Amino acid sequence: MPLTENATAPTTLTVRSLLVWGLLAGLVGGVLAFGFAFVFGEPSVDTAISIEEAGADSGHSHGEAAAHEPAEEEEVSRAFQSTGGLGIGTVAYGLGLGGLFSLAFAFAYGRIGPLTPRATAVALAGLGYVAVVLVPFLAYPANPPAVGNGETIGDRTVLFFGMIGISLVAVVGAIFAARALTPRVGGWGATVAAGLGYLVVVTGVAKLLPTFQEVPAGFPGNVLWEFRIASLGTSAVLWAGIGIVFAVLLHRGLSRA
Repeated sequence: MPLTENATAPTTLTVRSLLVWGLLAGLVGGVLAFGFAFVFGEPSVDTAISIEEAGADSGHSHGEAAAHEPAEEEEVSRAFQSTGGLGIGTVAYGLGLGGLFSLAFAFAYGRIGPLTPRATAVALAGLGYVAVVLVPFLAYPANPPAVGNGETIGDRTVLFFGMIGISLVAVVGAIFAARALTPRVGGWGATVAAGLGYLVVVTGVAKLLPTFQEVPAGFPGNVLWEFRIASLGTSAVLWAGIGIVFAVLLHRGLSRA
């Protein structure tokens, strides 16, 4: 793959090198995201779990038989879920995302404008966050424990991933549209037009898809929004970490080549 930091420095890198850098970037991004989620996300999760357990205890108190049933032992402790479990899951997700990011970079370089490899990596991370996280989140936001209906979780999951797929297709379409429009209206005009086209498509699709209003009455709004903001923030840290670390590793690789 020919890469260049400037017009006079052509360098060839293998997909293997990009994949290794992507995995390293994903590892760092996953660790950073875990730290953010632990500090800013776990408090709202704990609060939501307390609310859920209080509601369950209240319901059981009305059942005479339930009062004599022994409490079920937790298979995985909450302490492990919020530390080791969260860390393992976040880092594993970061590694997978980093690998996919490197392959996406191999495809995107040279196709999203006359950008250097580092700028392409950062731009790709920004586009990925918008397409994979922000837009699907606005259509189907994450919910903490005690919020949501178990009977609709399958439908919500399918629609959420469907929205991710549609958003990704729309982003790719916007990139190619911008490339086609650039000779006619210039780079800035083409970027604005493609961006507006993307917004029109994803907004239209979101309006057509079913929605779910499943926040129970009396659930604290501040807990809900703290959880959702922390969820967005965790993903932002992950994508930013991957984009920046990948760009740094890429620059070092090009400098040594």
